[in-house]
Amino acid sequence: QVQLVESGGGLVQPGGSLRLSCAASGSIFSIYHMDWYRQAPGKQRELVARITNGGTTNYSDSVKGRFSISRDNAKNTAFLQMNSLNPEDTAVYYCAATAITGIYWGQGTQVTVSS
Repeated sequence: QVQLVESGGGLVQPGGSLRLSCAASGSIFSIYHMDWYRQAPGKQRELVARITNGGTTNYSDSVKGRFSISRDNAKNTAFLQMNSLNPEDTAVYYCAATAITGIYWGQGTQVTVSS
């Protein structure tokens, strides 16, 4: 089992930045990769960014060049640095971990981009 707790969401003006954190606990040794997803009202959940155990990163086209995913292995924490935010980035952001025993989700954190 893996437990994930997100933090760092909030209200930000267009053009601003936020940093999300995802703290993992439990069977963290079994995690293959960690992801950030988001779900806007009325839309499907979409994969935003992924970081593998080897440090390889991937991004959706909608956030490439603006968002950056990273991880601190010593603290078992993944981060999503979000820059140049716009209203279309408004969504609930979820951290997910794919492990040998399945996929685990955090509770989600709201990000609202508005003036």
